[in-house]
Amino acid sequence: MKLSSKIILGMLLGIIVGLILNMVNDGSDSGPLTAWLVEYIFDVVGRIFIASLKLLVVPLVFVSLVCGSAAMGENVKMGRIAFKTLALYLFTTAVAITVALTLANIINPGVGIDTAAAATFSAPVPPSFKEVLIGIFPTNPIKAMSDGNMLQIIVFSILVGVAITQAGNAGKSTLSGFQSFNDVIMRMVTILMHLAPYGVFCLLAKLFTEEGFSAIRNLALYFMTVVLVLVIHAGAVYTSIFSLLTRLNPMVLLKNMRPAMLFAFSTSSSNATMPVTMNVMEKRVGVDNSIASFTVPLGATINMDGTAIMQGVATVFIAQAYGLDLGISEYLAVIATATLASIGTAGVPGVGLIMLSMVLQQVGLPVEGIGLIIGVDRLLDMMRTVVNITGDGMVTTVVAKSEGLLDEAVFYEVSDRDEYRTK
Repeated sequence: MKLSSKIILGMLLGIIVGLILNMVNDGSDSGPLTAWLVEYIFDVVGRIFIASLKLLVVPLVFVSLVCGSAAMGENVKMGRIAFKTLALYLFTTAVAITVALTLANIINPGVGIDTAAAATFSAPVPPSFKEVLIGIFPTNPIKAMSDGNMLQIIVFSILVGVAITQAGNAGKSTLSGFQSFNDVIMRMVTILMHLAPYGVFCLLAKLFTEEGFSAIRNLALYFMTVVLVLVIHAGAVYTSIFSLLTRLNPMVLLKNMRPAMLFAFSTSSSNATMPVTMNVMEKRVGVDNSIASFTVPLGATINMDGTAIMQGVATVFIAQAYGLDLGISEYLAVIATATLASIGTAGVPGVGLIMLSMVLQQVGLPVEGIGLIIGVDRLLDMMRTVVNITGDGMVTTVVAKSEGLLDEAVFYEVSDRDEYRTK
């Protein structure tokens, strides 16, 4: 059986097993067998799998980006690529939040909701723009790597790569060592890919044993509204932008990105999926390492179209639930705040809810309204992470195509087969 098929099978079996166990335990305490399965099999294997993925994130980003920035050579070229990448990420986020607000106002998911069920929610205080700007530049690169501060790692990696290009023979020998190390890390990613079906099964079995679909009953309209906008954004907005800017077939891109999308759905984490995303972009899509090593880590940090969609629908939902009307100026404020917050809250734990609390405060809505949607947020998080990853891949391919660093032979060749490339 091909690897992609194994991962899909693991996902389906995990969901089925989880739902069966959830129904068996519905309305009663879980039995000893279920508790043992969830706590000592599903949870342990799933958390080890996630930890193994996260283990590779920092060395992969650092080494790949050093190699990529050194390969670019020109500082002007790096600046041009950075500008294109940031512009596309911010543009797609603004489009996402606009579409979400529009459809939410048409569907009206919050009308008739009982706000008495809202729990008290206290979001962590987000950093100011000044703190974010200063915090991009590391004072201790080792600490930045230890903390997983992706923006600081990106800045330090670029500086090292630029220095290598200007260091003559010493730089050439250093770059050769980094390139060899990068090949080893990519091989580690491939090894983990072949263990993915088991990790994916355990992650989803645990999630659906605990969550089930019961929380969706009371929030079905909100849930379906978010899912609808996510599908439209990934299936229409991304494909239209991709076709317009590259003249390539967007369906081929989506097919080639399938391994990364499956990982994103299972882990609900752009950062944990990053090693797989980078490998997929290089081996299956044909993007040069010099582009993928920059755009993918940056996208996993600041590109949050799926989260922005949730914020747009949630803002309308909470406003309608509390019987509050929002005008054009408030909606424009939501678009601006959500777009800028995707950068301002990068790297902060609980980023989606922090960003939502910022948006609600900006337009004068009660922050405790977040308690209305927490019950289904975990399930939606899986889907919006897929959208985030898809956006990273789309922008990466567009930028690579514009710079002449996309191998179209690889792009179209891999689409004809399902196997995950290892060479």
